Amino acid sequence: MQPRRRLGPAGRGVAVSTAACVLLAACSGGTPEIEERDLDDADRAACEALVADLPDTLAGQGRRDVEPDGALGAAWGDPAYVLSCGVPEPEDYEPTATCSVIEGIGWYVTDDQLSDLQEDATPIALTRTPYVELRVPTDYRTEGIDRALADLAPALVEHLREGLPCL
Repeated sequence: MQPRRRLGPAGRGVAVSTAACVLLAACSGGTPEIEERDLDDADRAACEALVADLPDTLAGQGRRDVEPDGALGAAWGDPAYVLSCGVPEPEDYEPTATCSVIEGIGWYVTDDQLSDLQEDATPIALTRTPYVELRVPTDYRTEGIDRALADLAPALVEHLREGLPCL
């Protein structure tokens, strides 16, 4: 059985994503931008199906537009949770990596991520492929992060293939 770690305040922190906030409008209240990825046809189709089936609300926050139109991602709330599909595998991933398992999805947290709840976080769902990340604004770190990841689980299970193992 895999250990379960909370990603909220009771557990280890998740990725600091301050650079993403500088580069993307997701943290500024503007229209969130999703980086375009070069994916093969199978991964692109899986991401498109996933995005089409994502919930209208995430942790109580309503879905909103993203740029560009047709991006392989989605956003909810203001400041926005921002999901991106087709992200690369983290460089420091190892088969013995620990994940926080929420509703059957293993969310990977890199070793250099801090537990500072005053920073944005970016958990990556590595147990499904293509990989998905969710940028979580500081506003939702103490309440909402685990709920958001749980809300995403049904669509990830339905549309994405088995990914990397983690403990």
